[in-house]
Amino acid sequence: MTPAHAPATASVYDRLKELGIELPAVATPAAAYVPFVRTGNLVFISGHIAKRDGKPWVGQLGRDMDTASAKSAARAIAIDLLGTLHAAVGDLNKVERIVKVMSLVNSTPDFTEQHLVTNGCSELLGEVFGAKGAHARSAFGVAQIPMGACVEIELIAEVNAPVITPASA
Repeated sequence: MTPAHAPATASVYDRLKELGIELPAVATPAAAYVPFVRTGNLVFISGHIAKRDGKPWVGQLGRDMDTASAKSAARAIAIDLLGTLHAAVGDLNKVERIVKVMSLVNSTPDFTEQHLVTNGCSELLGEVFGAKGAHARSAFGVAQIPMGACVEIELIAEVNAPVITPASA
């Protein structure tokens, strides 16, 4: 992965504005988990499913969805993950590094482009964080994702400041 590098002195929020991105509020978990957990300087962001118009972005790669559409879904998930990360740390400029991304792609057994789908997320993280956005990654094909969503992605980030813990967590 070769991310597009943001200038080292640019604020993450300036970069988001240049990209026309507004961070969403943290979504309410759909089951028995919290949106994020911090241990030491690491923040673990729970899996986020692809959404379009506020509803699960449903589809299965190799059956009724193409790679380009799913890559767009993965980019949309990256924006949601950034919203959750912002809620977790209070300031995205305190992110030292995106450590790891794990992607689950709802796929037929013969679909083999999960890595290309996941680039939608990885490329945006590179655009937003520059070199700090370069990360380790796994991309898996799975038989199904909750609510029939086409993609689910989770993220681990390293931060240099205390996390603001939501009252509900």
